[in-house]
Amino acid sequence: MKNILVTGGAGFIGSAFVRHMVAAYPEYNIICYDKLTYAGNLDNLLPVSDEENYQFERGDVADRLTVERVLKRYAIDTIVNFAAESHVDRSILDPDAFIHTDVVGAYILLDEGKKLGIGRFCQVSTDEVYGDIDDGESAEDDRFLPNSPYAASKAGGELMARAYAVTYGMDTVITRGSNTYGPYQYPEKLIPFFTTEAIDDRPLPLYGDGKQIRDWLYVDDHARGVDRVLHDGVSGEAYNLAGENQRYNVEVTRRILEILGKPASLVRHVPDREGHDRRYAMTAAKARALGWKPQFDFDVGLQATVNWYLENEWWWRKIKKGEFLDFYRQQYAERLATSES
Repeated sequence: MKNILVTGGAGFIGSAFVRHMVAAYPEYNIICYDKLTYAGNLDNLLPVSDEENYQFERGDVADRLTVERVLKRYAIDTIVNFAAESHVDRSILDPDAFIHTDVVGAYILLDEGKKLGIGRFCQVSTDEVYGDIDDGESAEDDRFLPNSPYAASKAGGELMARAYAVTYGMDTVITRGSNTYGPYQYPEKLIPFFTTEAIDDRPLPLYGDGKQIRDWLYVDDHARGVDRVLHDGVSGEAYNLAGENQRYNVEVTRRILEILGKPASLVRHVPDREGHDRRYAMTAAKARALGWKPQFDFDVGLQATVNWYLENEWWWRKIKKGEFLDFYRQQYAERLATSES
């Protein structure tokens, strides 16, 4: 590896990976490729913007001509694909964007990479491809049962990576991360959304009874996991990156309020979203066998995350305008009108 293209590198997890790789591997050239949609933010990359082994290129992963140009310009030998529409709520409102980026985009990257003889392709996916898990933990060879357009589109991207490995012999690996949290996360997801809303003493729209269970993974641990699979993963294999920190959504919400010193009365139980999975859980035995494991305890990571949003209002206040407000009204206004404290 020498010239690594990181697609979706201005997003939440992608930018954490870029920051990690630029610092950890000065001998690599890290080229960040991002369309800069609503969740792509160059502020996420300010810590590495002046580093000699970092470059940024703006473009759509589903734009074949631009992808080809960038791959050739930088003599790319490795692709790590974070590019994705990623919020389940938005996938319910507008599935088209998810198919365009998560499926067509993955296909274009794989196809252009194949033509140019890319050495390794890493597809970054999600635990949501397994669907709702009543008990136990999902393993890498379990069947896919996606229940939202987002999860289905991520499964589609994975299957394209598998097809190119089997049919064309490409060197592909896949990671499936659990719910990720930390600094620089667009404030539509539960932890940054509820943190920033609570800072302003606004109501927190919690879906249903709040007893949905998620497994939480700190973003720096996720970035290190992708790094380890990229370097040491077996070609054609998938690896679960599980945080091993399962929590009820209502429990996480209460802990955020405790850290901020805000009252529980801010919580509003609103009608649940369509097709809302109850529980995700994975085993990370394969990734642990490579030498990776989460380093951040959830309580420590959550405290650090909430503190970051407290200390970096410059970052999120300008985001929570315009497009964000339109989404907020569309997703929560009617629900909050019928909510219960």
